[in-house]
Amino acid sequence: MKNLLVTGYRAHELQIFNQKHVGIGYIQKAIENRLRPLIEEGLEWMITPGQYGVDLWAIEVGIALKADYPHFRVSIMTAYMNPDEKWKEDKQDYYQKLLKGVDYYGSVSKEPYSGGWQLRARDDLLFRKTDGILLFYDEDAAEGSPRFYKERALKKQMEAEYPIIGISSEEIQSIAEEENLRYME
Repeated sequence: MKNLLVTGYRAHELQIFNQKHVGIGYIQKAIENRLRPLIEEGLEWMITPGQYGVDLWAIEVGIALKADYPHFRVSIMTAYMNPDEKWKEDKQDYYQKLLKGVDYYGSVSKEPYSGGWQLRARDDLLFRKTDGILLFYDEDAAEGSPRFYKERALKKQMEAEYPIIGISSEEIQSIAEEENLRYME
């Protein structure tokens, strides 16, 4: 696997409303735990749609991993230009800071948001350009936007080899418990 799509819940779907939420670190640890062995097996690119939530937290992890794996590359492929323009200022600042650390940033449409066709075109491109998906989605915990990525990945998997690597809420909870035990020692 050379190119991996990484995505999952948006922040508000997890009831996370600022960058100081303790859960972000646990999610990032789960992402890192999945990425490291894949990079060691030859993963070259991590690509996200760049939504505020798991996508950007994964970008943060990917940028940090480049210190240990200089060949590893990180990319954001958005559906339309300036997806952050309606975000609050602190989220815009966070996004702009992350953009400085990515190896490639692009938009499928060179216009501002004008319709769902842009999202479909982005997703078509993401699935065409990747060899598998790392997805934080838990059907038992909460529906949310990652459901569509899971459905699309399952469809692609039926046509060709397309690994779906999942991260569940239980895994995040387990990391949180381990970290809390370590903190108490």
